[in-house]
Amino acid sequence: MDHINKDDLSWDEWDEMVRPTSETTDFDKVVESGLSRRGFLGGLVAFGSGAAVMGLGTGASLLNSTSARAQDAGRFAFSPVGIATDSTVHVPEGYTWDILVKWGDKLVSDAHDFSHEAGVPISSSDKVFGENTDGMELFAIGDKQIIAVNSEYVNPKINLPHTEDGTPQTAEDVRMLQNFQGVTVMEVEEDENGWRVVVDSPFNRRITHNTEMAISGPAAGHDLLKTEADPTGTRSLGTFNNCGAGKTPWGTYLTCEENFNGYFGSTDPEIELPEDFKRYGIAAESRYSYEKFDDRFDISKNINEPRRAGYIVEIDPSDPASTPVKRSALGRFKHENAACALAPNGQVIVYMGDDERGEFLYKFVSNGTYTPGVPTDGLLDDGVLHVAKFADDGTGEWMALTPETTEMSLEEISVFTRMAASKVGATTMDRPEWVAVNPVAVEAYCALTNNKNRGVKPNAGGDDTAVNGPNPREENNFGQIVRWYPENDDHADTKFKWDLYVMAGNPDVHAGTPYAGSDNVNAGNMFNSPDGMMFDSSGLLWIQTDGNYKNEGDFAGMGNNQMLVGDPVTGQIERFMTVPYGSEVTGITWSADRRTLFVGVQHPAAPFPDGEGKLARSSVIAVKRADNALIG
Repeated sequence: MDHINKDDLSWDEWDEMVRPTSETTDFDKVVESGLSRRGFLGGLVAFGSGAAVMGLGTGASLLNSTSARAQDAGRFAFSPVGIATDSTVHVPEGYTWDILVKWGDKLVSDAHDFSHEAGVPISSSDKVFGENTDGMELFAIGDKQIIAVNSEYVNPKINLPHTEDGTPQTAEDVRMLQNFQGVTVMEVEEDENGWRVVVDSPFNRRITHNTEMAISGPAAGHDLLKTEADPTGTRSLGTFNNCGAGKTPWGTYLTCEENFNGYFGSTDPEIELPEDFKRYGIAAESRYSYEKFDDRFDISKNINEPRRAGYIVEIDPSDPASTPVKRSALGRFKHENAACALAPNGQVIVYMGDDERGEFLYKFVSNGTYTPGVPTDGLLDDGVLHVAKFADDGTGEWMALTPETTEMSLEEISVFTRMAASKVGATTMDRPEWVAVNPVAVEAYCALTNNKNRGVKPNAGGDDTAVNGPNPREENNFGQIVRWYPENDDHADTKFKWDLYVMAGNPDVHAGTPYAGSDNVNAGNMFNSPDGMMFDSSGLLWIQTDGNYKNEGDFAGMGNNQMLVGDPVTGQIERFMTVPYGSEVTGITWSADRRTLFVGVQHPAAPFPDGEGKLARSSVIAVKRADNALIG
């Protein structure tokens, strides 16, 4: 594989390369019996609760408990923008945007200034804003505003400009890449010149691939997590490939380890891999060559180290001295984000997607209850992990992953969560990415970004990925958003009803076919690959895309990646923002007064944001209304 430029591969392409799944199987092509049955799509693609009622026959129960109850005044305070194919950001008329922070910007004054020729020296690499910004949340702590933001991965050809092709040549190069990833916690403030990072704030910190972590929950201390460096199995170093995020009701940050498998490799190419490694995509060759210079990432020397990654990590942004905690009770897989909700009795619910083709949608329900002001220790360590099973009739069930249902111990369920979900027959999904919980209605949404393997071949565990209810298109390159309504208005309930809020598509290229998308997709708002999602306080859904931006073929007329706003009540979706060519939109949060929207721009192509001849730099931008009114 040495002839392949690994840096140019997406994580999905990387997984396909290191772990090709079986060839085309003999699945039934239910796309014909599912999609050609217009009654199926007509019933389950729903624009607002009225359509859900007609399609599911659930009568007043949905009308009384979901989006029909949501606010419906002044929904879209902007004029939609058109597509773009250039290298800058576009927002609606009457809005402005500016850079808050870029990769390499100082968090402390003694860090070196960023250089477009040399990048950042090793001595400052953990003192600057990280690379490839992703999920983020803002925390109001006293009169301070603190943003915690993920740095998902690196672009070695940009990050190591002193090397020929970005391949690390020394342990120092590896340490540089390790320091550019993880999480940045930073204080921000607004003055007459706009928003800025408060350099030298006591809240500022970098959490990297070498930061000490605690491990809690069922897997803590188990033999599967013990290493020579940590014989207790309760302490680890680093958090990896931090993708989406979440915020707990008690004000801590949840960062999510996604494509952790690509960091581990073997200096022994003949190593025989354990069966669980194959399910999780851990191969003899890594993506960044860490194993050549850091024994911790060499699976021929530390076989358990990959089992210590793939978790949700809780970080206290108010305490720079606090130790991040890996919460093993929330399962181990490619976590996209963590969306929290509270049940009527105070139980804590965490919704999570496993972002790989044909993997699953999960829910954790705490055994304890949350009460403001009462200690929260153990709430994310003691509970039941569930996985979703969708029926084609618009109903569904959360199946508990317990020793009784899986014939696995709690420790094994926490470490080998994918296998546990396969055992109970969960529904394979089209790459379940961000989950968003509506703050004004008892409902939740999940972005199913795409799945070219749907109906073509099984997932890595051999599970059937034939066309099914919430994943109704074979070779799905456009994606969709599924929505569910918990029974009894209780997110802890094991029963739910569901519909599809939107099916992305191209009505110009694929008119009259399922690949045109649902009826709320048109030539003026079409998009592909919904990824990040977040509700604002009024109940509008902000949708970010990470898809094909070539603006040709199936994707003609879509332009660069974009951020749209959806109304759950009417199904209306409009385009709010486009980002530079080559980039995706990642992460979203609001200032404490809701008058500024912070948005991430990840892996832009040059010349964003510093101009021609400069290194491309992922950034967080601040979007405001010219009249300084509320956004959302």
